[in-house]
Amino acid sequence: MSGPEIITLGCRLNIAESEAIRQQMGNAPDLVVVNSCAVTGEAVRQTRQAIRRAHRARPDARIVVTGCAAQTDPAMFAAMPEVALVAGNLEKQDLRSYLRADEADTAPPVRVADIMTVARQTPQLLSAFAERVRAFIVVQNGCDHRCTFCIIPYGRGLSRSVPVDDVVMQVVRLVEDGVQEVVLTGVDVTSYGPDLPDQSTLGHLVEAILTRVPSLSRLRLSSLDGIEIDDRLFDLITSDARLMPHVHLSLQAGDDLILKRMKRRHSRSQAIALAGKLHDRRPDIAIGADIIAGFPTEDEAMFANSLALIEDCGIVHGHVFPYSPREGTPAARMPQVDRATIRDRAARLREACARERQRWLKSLVGTQQHVLVETSGLAGHGESFAPIRFTSSQPVGRIVTTRISGLEDGALIAHGPDHV
Repeated sequence: MSGPEIITLGCRLNIAESEAIRQQMGNAPDLVVVNSCAVTGEAVRQTRQAIRRAHRARPDARIVVTGCAAQTDPAMFAAMPEVALVAGNLEKQDLRSYLRADEADTAPPVRVADIMTVARQTPQLLSAFAERVRAFIVVQNGCDHRCTFCIIPYGRGLSRSVPVDDVVMQVVRLVEDGVQEVVLTGVDVTSYGPDLPDQSTLGHLVEAILTRVPSLSRLRLSSLDGIEIDDRLFDLITSDARLMPHVHLSLQAGDDLILKRMKRRHSRSQAIALAGKLHDRRPDIAIGADIIAGFPTEDEAMFANSLALIEDCGIVHGHVFPYSPREGTPAARMPQVDRATIRDRAARLREACARERQRWLKSLVGTQQHVLVETSGLAGHGESFAPIRFTSSQPVGRIVTTRISGLEDGALIAHGPDHV
């Protein structure tokens, strides 16, 4: 009998939760958990594909589907003959309680509670993973905003935060276990804190971790809503060497009217100004961003503004999403852009991101980089999350200081610490 298998789709939050599930499952036999994503129609399609592939590979395994797609459309997955159980985002936190569901039932059980009733986010109890060098900690879940394109609040519920002390204790335990880098993640991380009794902010949390865990080598943040970066957080991002110079912004578009129709809370000029301030205060910072191609009503001039945003903000870690309507969202009822145009605009955005990324990577040739060694000792990432490959194996989990000698196939090349 085979042990459990976890298949993860989507965001870093799902990655963190999948690892928590993995550790709960232990050696549970013949179990496959598919942790789904609902951010786009394509993500849902990929989830269904993953379920079918898992069944073909392990026809005797029980397949449990959880995650955002399971939360928002449990009936669709329950109707799949390959699926033994559909569990919501709340239920997935304790899979042990129903792993022994009666397999003789003729209909797959669906266990999906109303996520909007969840008022408290409990800390995920997990240890080191990603080859024991990097760990993701869920510090926040849910979202109180209602961007017109987004289904995720209906999959994750209202915003709720893990108390500062609980997060700090997790970081301490992970560092004691040998983790060099911790990534704080959530659905809307910059909304951290207002639901807590002391109304902490993300800046307070970051400051507490850096102050109370001096042995932590690196702290990294997942996607941020730029409009919620306050002075405290901005100062930490741009001045503390242990907070990595890598900021991923939830921008979504570069045209003011499209941003308004998306119900985003920032303008094009605010996004560009923030990127400029970040670069001015910390020149080595690398900026990433999410951008949607072909949002409803987007014409060529509006698209051109989004295309120009990549260079205007210096986006070197670009995530481009072709728009797809999600049933139940306001954007799905707006006049749609045809699919061929969306695909073309997504390709043009990706090309622009690739050019900006290549320019940035070339600028790092000849520089000294501090690399967290991963992937069997032959690759890792620099502080700005630049991908770096070594020509000889390095000790996994170590931070190696090296000089970059070249660029090949999208990765920087380094020979090792003796070449500094």
